[in-house]
Amino acid sequence: MQTETKSRVDQLTTPAGHAVEVLRFEGDIASTSREAVLGTYQALPKDSVKLVLLDFTKVDYINSSGIALVIQLLIEASNAGQKVYAFGLSAHFTKVFTMVGITKYAQLFPSEGAALAAL
Repeated sequence: MQTETKSRVDQLTTPAGHAVEVLRFEGDIASTSREAVLGTYQALPKDSVKLVLLDFTKVDYINSSGIALVIQLLIEASNAGQKVYAFGLSAHFTKVFTMVGITKYAQLFPSEGAALAAL
């Protein structure tokens, strides 16, 4: 059974002093996750947010519809001139994201600390 997708936004600062919006997802990401994924992203102020970090550490499962939502988020971010990074994916989903080309639009990191250090 699919678990409901929850999301929240945290604001962090990188060691280099850059502001980052962190979208933290929890549960499964599927077609029913549209509001949690896209709605949360679309609520960010596009004029001031330049760096977005996607946190998948508490995501258990992502199906093809969920991957499509992530791709749509990445397209919208690219069109808005934002840079998106992701962390916390399992080895399996890191491989899937690489296979479907997500890594062309979002760099993947093993942890939040590694991602923040690179920004």
